[in-house]
Amino acid sequence: MPKRVLLFISLFVLAIFACAPLTGTATPVPPPVTDPSVTEPPVTDEAVTDVPVTNAPSIEPIPVHVGYGYHGKWFEIYFTDPLNPAAPQHSGGVEEAVIASIDSARLSVDAAFYSLSLREIANALLRARDRGVQVRVVMESDNRDRSVPQALIDGGIPILGDRREGLMHDKFVIIDRAEVWTGSMNYTVNGAYEDNNNLIHIRSVKVAENYETEFNEMYVDDLFGPDSIGATPNPYLTIDGTDLETYFSPDDGVAAHINSLISSATESIYFLAYSFTADDIGQLMRDQAAAGLTVQGVMDDSQIKSNQGTEFDAFIQAGIDVRRDGNPGLMHHKIIIIDGSIVIAGSYNFTASAENTNDENVVIFHSPEIASLFLEEFQRVFEAAQIP
Repeated sequence: MPKRVLLFISLFVLAIFACAPLTGTATPVPPPVTDPSVTEPPVTDEAVTDVPVTNAPSIEPIPVHVGYGYHGKWFEIYFTDPLNPAAPQHSGGVEEAVIASIDSARLSVDAAFYSLSLREIANALLRARDRGVQVRVVMESDNRDRSVPQALIDGGIPILGDRREGLMHDKFVIIDRAEVWTGSMNYTVNGAYEDNNNLIHIRSVKVAENYETEFNEMYVDDLFGPDSIGATPNPYLTIDGTDLETYFSPDDGVAAHINSLISSATESIYFLAYSFTADDIGQLMRDQAAAGLTVQGVMDDSQIKSNQGTEFDAFIQAGIDVRRDGNPGLMHHKIIIIDGSIVIAGSYNFTASAENTNDENVVIFHSPEIASLFLEEFQRVFEAAQIP
């Protein structure tokens, strides 16, 4: 047979086998090889501020043995539960989330404590220091000499006191310059288990920059109270479609921002106030009630009895439904909820001292979803309160 014919037959047979279906076990295809050194860029609040949001943020409950917890994409919000039957055991409370956050720190933990008696918070700070994390603390000088702060000092973590008449009244913790814990809760046994408080966790580089600027003003520059300067770099920003404001007292003129929001209310104002003696804020609330808005509140009973110039009596005289709290501990919140969509929270009591002499911080959320969580807490405290 000619060689050319043989070549043709061979090629024809090979083509038939190539097109025939395979039988038996196929050889697996290996996955694509990736370079482990190449990672996706981190998503930050800056990266999502201009993205239109079409769906409400997803908020899910967080199980807490003694307390209430909720988490969204970039935040967690906790409330203490002093009426919980397990509260007297002083374990399983909302502070455990802060301990876990400190335990996850890799670079730095900066803390501003008005008061500190939770030993496990102190132990977490010592563990962070032992891992090589930079740990810095400022405190109200009047509370610095107590046993738990002294344990930190003895363990090699210096604590800078404010050393002045006004209060270093902040309660915030900054983790790795990327996330912030703030709210009304002092890091004390009473604060976590006996008092009504809120604890707010925000994951945002820009918010952390605001708090870091304030912290360094105290820790590095040794400027407290009226000596501080207004240098908040990002007072108004947007995180994943939610507008957020952060201010510090006395340098940022917090009362003016609060008064502006109260004046803009069109439907309702609900408040939980530990100490309320600020006539301007109180008068604006009374004016709004007279204009037909719903205004309701709960104030701490012990402060009503001890404060000179409390707004409680003026609210009652104006026919506003304001109540004395029903918690044997302190009703320690400093919350105003406006039109079911704006929440004012933080360490700032509604007093002249908070405005003019103390170191304080305020966070304002513009979010109906977040406001609904604070309204739930308002309702819990309101239902347990004493009707005058």
